[in-house]
Amino acid sequence: MDLSLHQEHRTIAEKIFYAGVEAVKPSVLIPRAIKLDDRNLILGEQSIPLNSINKIYVIGAGKASGMMALETEKILGRLIKEGLISVKYGHSCPTKYIKQVECGHPVPDENGFRATSEILRIAEKAGDNDLVVCLLSGGGSALMPDYPPGSSAEEIMVLNGLLVNCGASISEINTVRKHLSLVKGGQLARAVYPATLVNLIISDVPGDYPDIIASGPATPDPSTFDEAILIIEKYELTESVPYRLSSYLHEGAAGKRPETPKPGDPVFERTHNILIGNNRMALEAAALKASELKLGTSISDDLILGDIEGVAEKLFIEALKVQSETTVEKPVCLLFGGEPTVRMTGRGKGGRNQHLALLLAKMLKGRSGITMLCAGTDGTDGPTDAAGAVVDSDTIGSAIQKDLDPEKYIYDFDSYCFFKKAGGHIITGPTMTNVMDVVAILIWKEI
Repeated sequence: MDLSLHQEHRTIAEKIFYAGVEAVKPSVLIPRAIKLDDRNLILGEQSIPLNSINKIYVIGAGKASGMMALETEKILGRLIKEGLISVKYGHSCPTKYIKQVECGHPVPDENGFRATSEILRIAEKAGDNDLVVCLLSGGGSALMPDYPPGSSAEEIMVLNGLLVNCGASISEINTVRKHLSLVKGGQLARAVYPATLVNLIISDVPGDYPDIIASGPATPDPSTFDEAILIIEKYELTESVPYRLSSYLHEGAAGKRPETPKPGDPVFERTHNILIGNNRMALEAAALKASELKLGTSISDDLILGDIEGVAEKLFIEALKVQSETTVEKPVCLLFGGEPTVRMTGRGKGGRNQHLALLLAKMLKGRSGITMLCAGTDGTDGPTDAAGAVVDSDTIGSAIQKDLDPEKYIYDFDSYCFFKKAGGHIITGPTMTNVMDVVAILIWKEI
């Protein structure tokens, strides 16, 4: 295939991805969720008479919360008595009434612990006739960190580093986090009560479960101390978890530490969780763009979850099946969303999307007519400045011509450096949103 055609197809894939991201930015979602007139404040489907509200506080955390706060402030303005949200470095926005604190992610830092203390201070000062608006998005777990009595910030940092690199799902990671916290797992709602608490949520988890997003700070928590211990054992972290954190979990399992609030707890009587954005919205917008570009479209109902090598094989097989199917008119765009898991065993630099793209590039070698893009909607894949990468049948061949050994980069989990040298990176900068990952597969007739 002509090199210019390769680039044209990659550019089309990028346009489809960018359309999906734009649709789930807070600048689009917040004005739909918050409306204000002379008499009422409408949050989702909750209509609250203004004369019934004493003070309005705004708190929150997550990769998208910076822009969420900016858009909220544009609507509520001086009605906001005080506010503070915790954002990832580089993700803050200029606000007047809501303070924004940049913090460490995915491993918390001291800024994050201080921000959480301030968030709890605001939550606890809210009274019976006050309204607390909480802005939550993916990344909120690490960006609203704290630690249990008798332990330290340093120990929680060590634990988070272990969790994010062990191959555990976000649900499993958050189960552990909830039981080593005084804010996660419904405990923020406990701090806000008896004030009214309205949570506006952008989801980055499969199923959009509010008890998992940002570790569910305002949602009843069905998980237990026992489950947290089993997860640590499952991923063989027992000997690595700091002793005081391990002791706290076992004390909780023995009934010596308070459990997180469960369904039916009265602290949730005045709490409202409102989902305003998710992966499906991004996929639908991406599909619309693909249609505008004259591609047939199909959105998979199955999220790409589980081990990344299995995900790569599944995507490759599906692409070949569609390409060979004579009844499917080409070109066509297949769209998938989700968040595969990767267990790091090498010392390289990268993220799940770049590693997935590299695995797919290896499979695509010599198979023309297929372009695959894998990228995170937050604009950052792992500890890198790339959102992901786009690959096709030419990727590996071109890399070998540059004396790059793809197998070595796969073995070392060094996908970032591979694409840095070989080309194919998707660089967006911080998108100020986060709804998991998008995979776009463009299929033409094989050439």
